[in-house]
Amino acid sequence: MYDQFGEMLAMTLGSSAVHVGMLIPPGRHTPVTDLVGLADHGQDLLTEYLIDTIELAPGARLLDVGCGTGGPAVRLAERSGGRVTGINVSEVQLAECAQRARAAGLTERLRFAYGNAMDLRYPDASFDAAWSIDCFPHLSDRPAALRELHRVLRPGSRLLITEFAQRGSPDPEELAAYQRLWSSREPTALSALLADVEQAGFRTVETWDMTSNIALSGEFMHSVYQDRREAMVARYGEAAVAFVDPLIAPFRSYCRDHMDYHLLLLRKPTA
Repeated sequence: MYDQFGEMLAMTLGSSAVHVGMLIPPGRHTPVTDLVGLADHGQDLLTEYLIDTIELAPGARLLDVGCGTGGPAVRLAERSGGRVTGINVSEVQLAECAQRARAAGLTERLRFAYGNAMDLRYPDASFDAAWSIDCFPHLSDRPAALRELHRVLRPGSRLLITEFAQRGSPDPEELAAYQRLWSSREPTALSALLADVEQAGFRTVETWDMTSNIALSGEFMHSVYQDRREAMVARYGEAAVAFVDPLIAPFRSYCRDHMDYHLLLLRKPTA
């Protein structure tokens, strides 16, 4: 019985050993005790990697396009000593951004405002760097956003973006689930993104295929949704959850079988 149990255990915990795994070293961060904590840890790791990659200098100004709820902007300001301006089209998320900035004591170096990535209300050459983390999939006009970013960046500035790309030919139900649940346009191939980048005037410094690095995100979403469904009903109502119910499984399949994830480091030429 033990031999059979050991094989079953390896199928659930991992096959490199016959013991549990440690996801975070002692003393470094709050220990992970559930799937949500593990997903948070994954987001933190990506944020730290992006901060290392953008290399923002102390005092430099960075534009955060699609700043979400402000977590990456706060971490970037804390670690770099730079000044971050975040824009978003969600007033609800902007309120959370402001709260995070106050809690971190960084209101002098963090600014958040309503803003459209395809029509930026900033002067030419007003930022030293920019990044956009998982915002581009939501934009209806990617070339326009890239042109605007090129305009507001100073010559020689870096731009760091993440973008999804479609792999293969997904089932229409899977693609529709992704677009509805992610509020996204249909992903293009990487070649189309690189063409948009070049036409906007940027030079590609480096690209990373990070598909395997974030592959578990769709699995996390599926598992956590099932685990927290009743809590979501209590908080958001049956109608909201009923909208998601038929989408979550095909969304998971799309992420697993047809979604690639790319990180691009770009530079605005000096001349």
